[in-house]
Amino acid sequence: MRVMGNEYLILAYYLINPIKDPRLLVKEHKKFFNNKDVAGRIYLSEDGINGQMSGEKSQCEAYMQWLKQIEGFESVKFKIESSNENIFFKMTIKYREQLVAFDHKVDFNNIGEHMSPQEWRRHLQSTDEDYLLIDVRNDYESKVGHFEGADLPQCKTFREFTDYTEKELIEKRKVSKDKKILMYCTGGIRCEYYSAYMKEKGFENVHQLDGGVINYAHHEGDKHWEGKLFVFDDRLVAKLGDDDKCISSCHHCDQKVDAYFNCANMDCNFLFNCCSDCLEKHKGCCSGDCYASKRLRPVEHFSGKPFRKWYYYLSESKMAQ
Repeated sequence: MRVMGNEYLILAYYLINPIKDPRLLVKEHKKFFNNKDVAGRIYLSEDGINGQMSGEKSQCEAYMQWLKQIEGFESVKFKIESSNENIFFKMTIKYREQLVAFDHKVDFNNIGEHMSPQEWRRHLQSTDEDYLLIDVRNDYESKVGHFEGADLPQCKTFREFTDYTEKELIEKRKVSKDKKILMYCTGGIRCEYYSAYMKEKGFENVHQLDGGVINYAHHEGDKHWEGKLFVFDDRLVAKLGDDDKCISSCHHCDQKVDAYFNCANMDCNFLFNCCSDCLEKHKGCCSGDCYASKRLRPVEHFSGKPFRKWYYYLSESKMAQ
């Protein structure tokens, strides 16, 4: 139910805190959001909650107040941005065994020390600090933007960070266990998992950016940041400040571009940067093999938003007839 002419808010939040009955909270969330002008993804597990959503301003404000009144959620912190529309396609509320797919049980009582955006900036601008700065995001995220001097693991999924730690940091580079580690991710929750894992592996001096890059941008803008920020909503790429610098290139040519598209082959869906000329030339595909597929999304649906399920394009075609 879209409320026309109203201001919208974008909310990003998570809370690591034990939940006795997360499935019940899923039902209560669905009941609360029934017939409201909201969209996003909210996951609940025994470990807590992880949410990214958008909605009409008054309804988002009501939700934040409602959630904080639930026992155990009083301390949840919301990162809030303004918008003129919903930035998600639909609302999804689910129970998940893992708030993020890490496939490794960690001890949340032994996580890295949270570092404020102000302290983080001071570390990055210092010339005599000795630390390892790790981007705890997938490679397609860091490709369009990252902090200056960050280690950019070539990980396709968050699960691969265990291999990166074991094979790259410990076996190959032999990083000292007392080395100062600074890590960051988009909103902070992946660092809760990864910092706990790093401490489990014996690293003693682990720090994580409090609230992630989103929170940093709210306080420090784009200081020491290169490029844009990859986001998991219909925008895909967002600016942190006034700088419109592009650091990524087209998958098919060398043109500088940070627009992302999913391959038109519905059985591939590879996410890649592409300029408008190559998008048209290759019919939205990432390779010649994909162009030969029989399940291609229509090129006219390529709007720079994430791919939709196959039935969405079928229904759109029927509506156009």
